[in-house]
Amino acid sequence: MMTNYKVVKAPANATAPAHTHAAVTPGDTAGANLSELPRGLYIGSAGDVVIVTDDDTAVTYVGVPAGTILPIAAKRVNSTNTTADDIVALF
Repeated sequence: MMTNYKVVKAPANATAPAHTHAAVTPGDTAGANLSELPRGLYIGSAGDVVIVTDDDTAVTYVGVPAGTILPIAAKRVNSTNTTADDIVALF
């Protein structure tokens, strides 16, 4: 079943800083879904990141370096096969 998420529109200047941040707890079920689609994810500790898109497609980003901001709107970060840590959602 598809869930409707609040889409956060980027400001006119897409490089403007995020206005809200939240720690991400990876999980493999809908209970781990983020409250809204983020503008991106900050990866604090290097590793692989498995995200789930709004259409329930799982995508693996392999070898993401620490300090990377992934400009993606992921509804969830899966715990299975995610080895990166200290992930923060940027809204």
